Amino acid sequence: MRAYLFGVWRTVAQRYGFVEWEAPTVEPTELYLKKSGGELPTQLFRFKDQGERDISLRPELTASLGRMVAACHLDYNKPLKWYEIGSCFRYEKPQKGRLREFVQFNADILGEGSEGADAELLALAIDCMRELGFTADDFVVRVSDREVWLRFAADHGIPEERTPDFLSVVDKYERDRPEVCSEKLAAFGLTREELVSFIQNPPAGISPRFDAVLADLQARGLADYVQLDLCVVRGLAYYTGLVFEIFDKAHSLRAVAGGGRYDRLVETLSDGSVKMAATGFAMGDAVIAHLIDSCPAARALRDAALQPNTCDVFLALAAPEMRPQMLRVATSLREAGLRVDLPLAPAKLAKQLRHAERLGATYAAVIGAEFPAVELKHLASRTSQQLQAGELAAALTRQS
Repeated sequence: MRAYLFGVWRTVAQRYGFVEWEAPTVEPTELYLKKSGGELPTQLFRFKDQGERDISLRPELTASLGRMVAACHLDYNKPLKWYEIGSCFRYEKPQKGRLREFVQFNADILGEGSEGADAELLALAIDCMRELGFTADDFVVRVSDREVWLRFAADHGIPEERTPDFLSVVDKYERDRPEVCSEKLAAFGLTREELVSFIQNPPAGISPRFDAVLADLQARGLADYVQLDLCVVRGLAYYTGLVFEIFDKAHSLRAVAGGGRYDRLVETLSDGSVKMAATGFAMGDAVIAHLIDSCPAARALRDAALQPNTCDVFLALAAPEMRPQMLRVATSLREAGLRVDLPLAPAKLAKQLRHAERLGATYAAVIGAEFPAVELKHLASRTSQQLQAGELAAALTRQS
């Protein structure tokens, strides 16, 4: 299943011109405490190593990316379009769609602050979902703008140092019971009714950046997947502008993916020495696996991809004395780039052919006493043709 997801993620990311990178699994804990916020510091697998250094298993990749880019950005042309697939770890109770160890696909654009970068990243996220077999009837990308909430906080007299706490209340607005939300908002001199009214009836043009991104996606034919939703805030403190989350339309699962703009993180991690605009998102394997199971079209694509198909041709040995000749044929076909399997021990021909079908082989080449004449069987259609051994590679390459 993970191999299937990795293949889709890599295919779409490379289609968009992204290149793959990797980060250490273990990082200094300080890296995650510098500008993470939210619940992340309490979810770290954190420990001391033998040198008494405070280290953690990575809970996410953005902090590592910021650290690495700050150190080596001069070696690369901008913007950087990078993606990563790897394990992350969070110390929390396992539950549906949320595991202590999970795999994340991360895609980021660094060194470009325009709306075009936001739109390109959103388009990549949408196309990942479409490549997995989902349509606009299955999911929605809910987009918000933190700048809108910063203006809202300032207009309502919330001090800048308390704004992160206020954003945390907004982030949990949908999950908290109404009375709990009201109590939290009272500390900021606000009522839940005021918050609900602003979220449900945002003034036209409240986010010029969102309007520009929506126009960009409209030109791509992808606008139907996106909607403005001010409920989305994202829990990590380093987000600065547009943020988004992908949800299934049945609302049966937590967010499938999420991300946004984080223009000041690289500057923070480099102690002010490198300033670089950035935007990115992450998609984990746990939630998307559940969503695939619930969507017939996506499930059919996955199941087809997971059908066994380990070789292009299986070499079936009809005459044991011809084994050396079979091995020479195997080497020549493998050198031609074909996936080849063969019997490792003597077996009846019928058993070998059944094994070839279980492997998902497209062809079986029967090598017998008539060698170098070979019978090439197409297993699905039950048709066959006679070839010379020297013609096999060209014939199989042409037909594949």
